[in-house]
Amino acid sequence: MKKTSTRLADGRELIYYDSRDDRVRDAVDQRPLEATRTSSEIRYDAVRDDWVVVASHRQGRIYHPPADECPLCPSRDGRHSEIPDTDYEVAVFENRFPSLTPSPVGAPEAVEGALPGNGRCEVVCFTSDHHASFADLDEEQARLVLDAWTDRTAELSALPGVEQVFCFENRGAEIGVTLGHPHGQIYAYPFITPRTERMIASAAAHRRRTGRNLFDDLLAAELRDPARVVVKGEHWTAFVPFAAHWPYEVHLYPNRRVPDLLALDEAERAEFPRVYLDLLRRFDRLFEPGEGAGDEAAADAGRPAPTPYIAAWHQTPGRARGADGGELALHLELFTIRRTVGKLKYLAGSESGMDVFINDVSPEQAARRLREVGER
Repeated sequence: MKKTSTRLADGRELIYYDSRDDRVRDAVDQRPLEATRTSSEIRYDAVRDDWVVVASHRQGRIYHPPADECPLCPSRDGRHSEIPDTDYEVAVFENRFPSLTPSPVGAPEAVEGALPGNGRCEVVCFTSDHHASFADLDEEQARLVLDAWTDRTAELSALPGVEQVFCFENRGAEIGVTLGHPHGQIYAYPFITPRTERMIASAAAHRRRTGRNLFDDLLAAELRDPARVVVKGEHWTAFVPFAAHWPYEVHLYPNRRVPDLLALDEAERAEFPRVYLDLLRRFDRLFEPGEGAGDEAAADAGRPAPTPYIAAWHQTPGRARGADGGELALHLELFTIRRTVGKLKYLAGSESGMDVFINDVSPEQAARRLREVGER
């Protein structure tokens, strides 16, 4: 992998990741951009014991532009985008409308109950092909994305004040995606997120109670009774969790427990693209095209309607490595908010008001369906 770092016209960093060492990236951003003006604040919710990011400048971000004005496509035919080059494999750049921003010199002191929204938000473009998706990548391209995630985890974790790095992809307008180009994001938080804190606490309690690792026991239980296993590889296992929150939810674990992406060995890195692409393609075959799935163009072309999903990497935060957080296992959680053809899973009273999920699809039924669509 070759990594080339450059700057956009407003000073934001842009990084190209290429599979060839001889690839030269020297295109210059020709846009007359002014320095970005952003401000965010992190406010403490004393009742829930968690943090809320307030980033009002994001109201002006780009919203569903036409394909010929996509800011994530390469710069071609006189149209300049966030990617100055005419083509790319994988590109990562600082978000123009970030939820978290590096602390400027001379920033005001924190007020009671609030902190400056220090951190960093990056966009990860998986391919220059606007009409593709992650599932359309080949294994070599998917491996390059994995290498980029790993590199960004290492780089961002080393930034002052960063406590946790979160790599993820939102896909589909139903999820709230505002740019159709295949891409994901990376957040570098100045705190450990509430979800991760809960997982660390659960793992620590399990260790005290049993003397064993929680994530080792979860994976072992799924392998003993494979009713919910979707894909089993030599180095990775994908399964629907026993208490899945979402109609179709799959967790992907390395068979060897590791804390983060940096700790994966070459064999695990080599197998990941095949297993992950298999999962994404199964998700796209879950719902038959043309039956109210909301994608007439896909139905007319005979392709499955794209399934909206969120794919989220869970890693051990750097500061937690030496404490109870050392119990946390790297894994990816993939889920869709679509529960059946033409119907979405909405978070209503019980879920949004009380954080108690009600799942319309049993985990065993979901796993069986995901295994079936893999046989087509």
